[in-house]
Amino acid sequence: MTDSLVAQLRSELGDAVVVDDPDILDSHRNDHATFCTAGVPLALVRPSSTSEVQAVLRAASSARVPVVTQGARTGLSGAANAIDGCLLLSTSRLNQILEISAEDQVAVVQPGVVNADLSRAVLDQGLFYPPDPSSWEMSTIGGNIATNAGGLCCVKYGVTSDFVRGLEVVLASGEVVRTGRRSAKGVAGYDLTRLMVGSEGTLGVVTEATLALRPAPEAALTAAATFRSIEDGIAAAFAVMASGLRPSLLEFLDQPTLRAIQDYRDMGLPADAGSMVIAQSDRGPRAAEDVGRIAAICAEHGAVDVAEASDAEESRMLLEARRLVNASLEPLGMTLIDDVAVPRSQLVALLRGVAEIGAKYSVLICCPGHVGDGNMHPTVVFERDDPAAEARALEAFNAVMELGLSLGGTITGEHGIGTLKARMLENELGPVGLELHRRVKAAFDPFNLLNPGKVLL
Repeated sequence: MTDSLVAQLRSELGDAVVVDDPDILDSHRNDHATFCTAGVPLALVRPSSTSEVQAVLRAASSARVPVVTQGARTGLSGAANAIDGCLLLSTSRLNQILEISAEDQVAVVQPGVVNADLSRAVLDQGLFYPPDPSSWEMSTIGGNIATNAGGLCCVKYGVTSDFVRGLEVVLASGEVVRTGRRSAKGVAGYDLTRLMVGSEGTLGVVTEATLALRPAPEAALTAAATFRSIEDGIAAAFAVMASGLRPSLLEFLDQPTLRAIQDYRDMGLPADAGSMVIAQSDRGPRAAEDVGRIAAICAEHGAVDVAEASDAEESRMLLEARRLVNASLEPLGMTLIDDVAVPRSQLVALLRGVAEIGAKYSVLICCPGHVGDGNMHPTVVFERDDPAAEARALEAFNAVMELGLSLGGTITGEHGIGTLKARMLENELGPVGLELHRRVKAAFDPFNLLNPGKVLL
């Protein structure tokens, strides 16, 4: 049956679209997540049109073969990992920017468009697409939609769901549905667009997205401040948010992260620094005034060192510490990146609790994150090729999620559930909420063929 499915797809779509070379399949089996198993796929299909996606899903549905949709596979939750005997549906050839409208301030794009490419294309027309995940030079709009990706600037501008006006989606049956609308307003019917955003390929395959744009931001300037303690750094960040300022970026680095960065590259960071806050204003001529006010607030809250950028190059240098986080942790061992978000009022409790969890399980946990919206990334670092260390790391990882929930937060702010956190989902949703999710899934995908085993076990 499966051989005939591949033959049917090859006959309908051609050899260039349907690939079953074992080496190519092996290279497409998984995303960037740690500790997420990946199966052996039946074939990889690379459609270049909505009609080709329909053909794939009709054939897969008829044969009852599961389909796992993939973008650039930069995810961190295992959501794009293959399962045994599945079709991998790559959106890499659905990569066209179909329209950029300055009048409506929207872009219409296919899911394989790389985030940074869209950002640069709209900027050429004086417009701005704000969602900017750290992987923006590689990750695609389809993947961003699948996980409701955020980024550094979401503290001011919001996350992917805030910019998705409408979608074209192919359902498991091969039917096409258009959700949402191009207009800025519209409340007719249930909000299927918001339902699709963050669904991680379990409800349908996005083949087109209409995205809201903003006017291009003005030039930005940055300030960075170090503090002796977590409490001082968090208090300063709170004060910045309460001041009426709207920073376009507000980031936090804890002491273990600062030490790792300084060991990796001499940034002149004080040895006794307990935390760092990095803030940015993108208000052009007013940015210098904003940065000055931010610096003053940090000084009032005990900053031991405050730096204010006077131009773009100095801003880039002050942001370098944040951008070096992942590179600085790599030499220390394997990493398992958590993604909890809590109310800002609970950030100190989260950070102190994370440190206690690290001590309990004898692992290093570095905790950088987006302090402006309470989304932190506790990263468990542990020894390579050490099963005992791996087991402790997983226990610590789960304990961090439990801590986040106990503080009124969530187990994922922007990375998604995938397989990595699927067993924890009921802890957040509750049994009734989880059952409702299952009913929604069954309505869209009655034979459980779209990314089965992801999000919902």
